Amino acid sequence: MTTQSIIAPLRTVAAAALALALSGCATFSKDGGLDAVSAMTAERTGQDLRLPQAADAGPASVELARLLQSPLSADDAVRVALLNNRGLRASLAALGVAEADLVQAGRMRNPSIGFSRKSGGGESEIERSVMFDLVGLLTIPLRRDIEARRFEGAKLVAAQEAVRLAADTRKAWFNAVAAAQSASYADQVREAAQASADLAARMAKVGNLSRLDQAREQAFSAEASTQLARARHQATAARERLTRLMGLWGGHTAFQLPARLPELPGAARESANIEALAMRQRLDVQLARLNTQATARALGLSRATGFVNVLDAGYVNASKSGAPRENGYEIELALPLFDWGGARVTKAEAIYMQSVHRTADAAISARSQVREAYSAYRTSYDVARHYRDEIVPLRKKISEETLLRYNGMLMSVFELLADARAQINGVNASIEAQRDYWIADTDLQAAINGSGGATVGMTGAGATAASAAAEH
Repeated sequence: MTTQSIIAPLRTVAAAALALALSGCATFSKDGGLDAVSAMTAERTGQDLRLPQAADAGPASVELARLLQSPLSADDAVRVALLNNRGLRASLAALGVAEADLVQAGRMRNPSIGFSRKSGGGESEIERSVMFDLVGLLTIPLRRDIEARRFEGAKLVAAQEAVRLAADTRKAWFNAVAAAQSASYADQVREAAQASADLAARMAKVGNLSRLDQAREQAFSAEASTQLARARHQATAARERLTRLMGLWGGHTAFQLPARLPELPGAARESANIEALAMRQRLDVQLARLNTQATARALGLSRATGFVNVLDAGYVNASKSGAPRENGYEIELALPLFDWGGARVTKAEAIYMQSVHRTADAAISARSQVREAYSAYRTSYDVARHYRDEIVPLRKKISEETLLRYNGMLMSVFELLADARAQINGVNASIEAQRDYWIADTDLQAAINGSGGATVGMTGAGATAASAAAEH
C-alpha cells in the first residue's frame, strides 16, 4: 500500500469531519436568552425585564429615580424590583452559563498531538501523530440538541424567578401599606385610651370613680401603648422587606407609599377554566415537560455511546535514521471488556422514569394549588366586601347612636370612649381583610402563572374582630 493510498482516504475523512464540525458550531446569541425571558415575564406580570449593563446603566438610573419621586403603586414597586433586584440579576447570570454549555456542545474536542523519539545503537526513531475524537464529532448534533433544551429550561427557570419576584414584591407592597395604615389606627386607639385614663384619674381623684374602674382604664391605656409599639415595628418590618425586594439602599430607601390600600373591585373573577389556564401558563409545569424531553434525548445519547464511547483516529508518521519517512493512520478504540455501558443505559432509563413521574406530580400539584388559591381568593373577597358593606357601616351607625345618647346624658363618657375604640378596631379589621384579599389575588395569579403561591391565612381580620367584640 502506497503512502498516497493511505493519506487520500484520511484527508477525505478529515475534510468531512471539519465540514461537520463547522456546520454544527454554535455561536453566542446577541441577547443571551434575555428577550425570551422578558417576553414570558411580561405575559404574566405586565412588566418586561431588562438587565442593565455598566455601559447603559444611565437609562435604568433615570427610570428608577422617576419611579421613586412619587408614592409607589404596586405596579411601580414591581417595576423597581425587576429593574434593581440584585438577586434576580444573579439568577439571570445562569442564562450565560447554559448558553456557554450549548456553544461548547457544538464544538469538537481539541485534537491531541503525540510525539516520541527513541535512540539506540547509533540510530534514532521519531513518531508523530494527530488524533481526533470521532465519537465526539459524530454525536455533536445530539449533544447540541440536549444542551439546547437545557438552555430553554434555563430560560424558564429565569422567567420563573422573575415572576416569583414580582409576586413577592406585590404582596410585600400590600403588607407594607396595610401595616402603615394599621399603625395609624393603633395610634388613634392609644390616644383614645390615654384620654380615657386621664379622665379616670381626675374622676378618681375627686371620688367620682372607683379604684377598680380607674385601674381598668389605666391597664387598657398601657396595653394600647404596647400594641402601638408592635404595630409600628410591623410597619417598619413590612417596609424593609419591600425595600429588600426592590433592591434599594441609601437615599432611595426614603420612598413614599400611598396612605390607603386600593379599593376592592366591583366583582370577583370567576373560576371557569383556571385549571386549564394553569396547565398552559405555569412555568414549572413547562419546565418539567422540557426536562423530561431532554432526559429522553440524553437516554438516546447513552444508548448510542454505551458500547463505543472512545474512538479516536488520526494521522501518524515515523522516521528512522537512514530510512525514508513512513506515513499512515492510527485508530484507537477502547475495548468494552469490563464496562459494556449497561450501567449507564440503565441509569439513564431510571432518570427518565423519575422525570416522567415528577412531571405528572407537578401537574397534579399545580391543579390542586390553583383550586386552593381560588378558594382563598374568593373567601378573602367575600370577607373584605362583608366588612366594607356590612360591619364598618354598622360600626359607624352604632357610634352615631352612642354619641346621641351621650349628648342626651344617657351614657357615660367611658362608654363613649369604649365605643370609639371598638369602631377603630373594626376599621382596622377591615384593613386586614382588604389586605388579605389583595394578597390572595396575587397568590392566585402566582398559582396560575407558575411561581406557586401559598394561600393567605384567614386569621388576621377574625382575630381583630373578636378582640373588638370582647372589648365592646
